Amino acid sequence: MMIDTPKNFGMIGVAGYIAVRHLKAIKDTGNNLLASLDKFDSVGLIDSFFPESDFFVEFERFDRHIDKLKRNGTKIDYVSICSPNYLHDSHIRFALRHHAEAICEKPIVLNPWNVDALQEIENETGHKIYTILQLRLHPKIIELREKILNGPEGKIYDIDMSYITSRGNWYNISWKGDIQKSGGVATNIGIHFFDMLSWIFGDVKNNIVHLSEPDKAAGYLELENARIRWFLSIDYNDIPDSVRKAGKRTFRSISVEGEEIEFSEGFGELHTETYKEILAGRGFGLKEAKQSVEIAYTIRNAKAVGLHGDYHPILKNI
Repeated sequence: MMIDTPKNFGMIGVAGYIAVRHLKAIKDTGNNLLASLDKFDSVGLIDSFFPESDFFVEFERFDRHIDKLKRNGTKIDYVSICSPNYLHDSHIRFALRHHAEAICEKPIVLNPWNVDALQEIENETGHKIYTILQLRLHPKIIELREKILNGPEGKIYDIDMSYITSRGNWYNISWKGDIQKSGGVATNIGIHFFDMLSWIFGDVKNNIVHLSEPDKAAGYLELENARIRWFLSIDYNDIPDSVRKAGKRTFRSISVEGEEIEFSEGFGELHTETYKEILAGRGFGLKEAKQSVEIAYTIRNAKAVGLHGDYHPILKNI
């Protein structure tokens, strides 16, 4: 979707892993990146998208630049936020103070009450806060949701979910290894799955944690129409032998009633599709983001009960 009048974007966290998908989305939708910020200055990837845009390593100078642009008649319409999780709240507020809409990577914030506070600011300023819930736009996930919605009324589905995405020693040294900054594995690698599952199967009825460690977590999540045993890990040793022998470092599996849901392909354009929806005024906002924030917050603060009840079968081997 190319728009008639290009919108002006700023970006915070342009050196981050996910930033390239935002850069591509801004470009593919026919818009401009005027300025970006990151304290890490290896950002040559900008040249592939917006070589003329300004770049800053200090927040104060970035802030001043955005203000100067506004006073000279050039308004920033959107601020894309790809910064570490614990900074999202502050950077969203920055966007709204500059009379821009915010587009923030998930998790939009770490705590449910932060969502409520941002809702107040959104109401006060009249500017919107959007988040990236790209799995809701994945064709296979949409197909699954339609199947469930059109299935037997009142049926409770049994689901097993595993996501193991191995990380090296750097992980624990970075902000991602600090639970106060990242929210831990349930937030950092799991929140988009919790959003997707609650979008399909409804509100939370019960949330039990069986295992909670810095590099892995597991539990039982009961939704209106689903009983979910889940396992999340960044430990390479948890990857099934057959997958490791194939030279892979990531394993993803979701089965519904014993039937595997295959959605490993089709991720490449989902950020661009999300931007198209946002630019058309149909993006996902605070209301859509809140339940997955609540699920991850509960998991992070729960006391693990151990191998009791209906726990994920992979825990027998850990």
